[in-house]
Amino acid sequence: MPASFPFDRRVWSCGYAPRLPIGFLRLRTAGSMRSGAMRQSLSNGTVSGTLTTTKGNQYGHVVLRGGGGKPNYDSVSVALAEQALEKAGVSTNIMVDCSHSNSNKDPSLQPLVMENISNQILEGNQSIVGLMVESHLKFGNQKLPANLDDLEYGVSITDGCIAWDTTEKAIRDMADKLRDVLPKRND
Repeated sequence: MPASFPFDRRVWSCGYAPRLPIGFLRLRTAGSMRSGAMRQSLSNGTVSGTLTTTKGNQYGHVVLRGGGGKPNYDSVSVALAEQALEKAGVSTNIMVDCSHSNSNKDPSLQPLVMENISNQILEGNQSIVGLMVESHLKFGNQKLPANLDDLEYGVSITDGCIAWDTTEKAIRDMADKLRDVLPKRND
C-alpha cells in the first residue's frame, strides 16, 4: 500500500470493513464515527487517483474503557456518553471494556463489571451493544521470559486475564439474566 494512502479511521470503517463493527476508543472520535457511517468517495492510493465509492458502515461504536485510573462503565458515565454521541449526531452504540481502568487493571474485577452492565441492560439501557473481556485459559498474566521454556502454558503474556472457567460462568450468568430482555430490545 503506498505511503500516501489515506489510511485513517474513516477509510477503514466505511471502506474496508463496511459490515464489521468498528470501535472508537474516545468520544472525541465521534466525527470519525459520523464520517465512517456515510458514503465516501476515496482515492484508491494509486498514481491515477481512481476514486472508490464506499457504502458506509452503520456499525460504529464507542468503547468505554475508563481512563486516568477511573472507571466509566457506571450508569452515569454511560448516560453521559450517550448524550455526547447524540449531540454529535452519531449512533449511541456503546461497548464497555471490562478490563483496563474499568477494573482497575485487576482481572478478578471483570465479572463484577459484567454484572453491572447486565443490570444496566435489565434496567432498560438500549445503547450498550457489547463487552470486551480480557480472558485466557488461566488467570493472570506473566512477563515474557528470556527462556521461553519458562512460560506457563495458558497464562497471558499481555494484560491480566480472567480464566476460561470464570469467563464461561460470567457469560452464562449474563445470558441467564438477559435471556428475556435482549430479544425485546429496540422494539
